[in-house]
Amino acid sequence: MDLREVMEKKNFVVVGDTLNEEKYAYKIKQGLLKKGYHVACVGKELASINDVEGEIDVIDLCIHPAKGIRLIEECQKPFQCIVVQPGAGSEELFALMKKKNLPYIEGCVLVGLRLYAGE
Repeated sequence: MDLREVMEKKNFVVVGDTLNEEKYAYKIKQGLLKKGYHVACVGKELASINDVEGEIDVIDLCIHPAKGIRLIEECQKPFQCIVVQPGAGSEELFALMKKKNLPYIEGCVLVGLRLYAGE
């Protein structure tokens, strides 16, 4: 899956500080909502991806890699792709996702919104 395909999905989980206007997770959440995506937020709003109601298409990691590892390890909900934002990845996180055969890309949802949202 590439960034264009990710932006064709409708149900996003943004993982990070979605309540602080200075953080990228907040900016991504607001951008997705403005473009009509369904957004759930984990970190400051929900404690776990497992707490998200409904379907999940994309998990967008905007969080310290160690916290991302914990959330991905405990995740039991099905999803189609993880987007690892710049700064949210680590060798350990990528190794975990490869070991679990989880689909992921390294990318930026803000760029995806600018390039592909509304196509």
